[in-house]
Amino acid sequence: MNKKFWKDKKVLVTGGAGFLGTHLVQQLKKAGVQVFVPRSKEYDLRKKNICRQLVKNKDIVIHLAAKVGGIGYNRERPGEMCYENILMGTFLMEEARLAKVSKFVAIGTVCSYPKYTPVPFKETDLWNGYPEETNAAYGLAKKMLLVQSQSYRIQYGFNSIYLIPVNLYGPGDKFDPDKSHVIPALIKKIVDAKQQKENKVIVWGHGKATREFLYVEDAARGIILAAEKYNAPDPVNLGSNSEISIKDLVRLISKIVGFKGRISWDQTKPDGQPRRKLDSNRALKEFGFKSKTNFTQGLRNTINWYLQNRI
Repeated sequence: MNKKFWKDKKVLVTGGAGFLGTHLVQQLKKAGVQVFVPRSKEYDLRKKNICRQLVKNKDIVIHLAAKVGGIGYNRERPGEMCYENILMGTFLMEEARLAKVSKFVAIGTVCSYPKYTPVPFKETDLWNGYPEETNAAYGLAKKMLLVQSQSYRIQYGFNSIYLIPVNLYGPGDKFDPDKSHVIPALIKKIVDAKQQKENKVIVWGHGKATREFLYVEDAARGIILAAEKYNAPDPVNLGSNSEISIKDLVRLISKIVGFKGRISWDQTKPDGQPRRKLDSNRALKEFGFKSKTNFTQGLRNTINWYLQNRI
């Protein structure tokens, strides 16, 4: 981390109390950065005047805040996912521009990629099709941040960058079944089954879909590196360069947890996107980002955190 770059800078991190945000803010504060984290109960980013208030006298804005959830949550609330994510991003970036913020770091989502994208996903494939239907509303709402970012750079010379992290995992993740993503959802299900001495766990889909996962501390480090070194309009993937099937993921979590029961696949439920793995070469080339955390060790850390904090 370049402490000289961050010296005397005032930084706004929306979503800074969330999963990724907590780790990012921790890393920034360790380096002595002045960080302001707005709480959603006090600051509603869907309101333009609130966004105006937040960006005032800030040097850098890192926009992590989003309405997020797993497949089930996305299927039940597509209207909310679309509306709320568009409003937050649109208002915040506009007010940051008007306030002459020197840099805006927008965080997108891998859900923005087309349902059928050649693997590994390259940033140039982003517009080559419609996203996977169950999370399209969310993915497209977040992708509008890229359009706004590039448009503002062209018209106003506004220095906004756009990063696309792959699925994140790690300590502090959301384990609420209604809102959690695949890793915390599976950890909770398997740990709870072991604790309750159940002999079976039911998992959605067929297990054939594959995913890439990035450890949350690596993602935070990638965002900091991009904020320091990247100043171009093109979107940039942040990934770990690894891929695992959901079936193998379930086996690995079961092994770490010590669950010896049967895995039953509910094939009436959706798998989501068939494959998801990013090409992260641009991040390495542009600002030297590379994932450092071994996946099995990252899973152990996440499971241990859940065991210590689940009550």
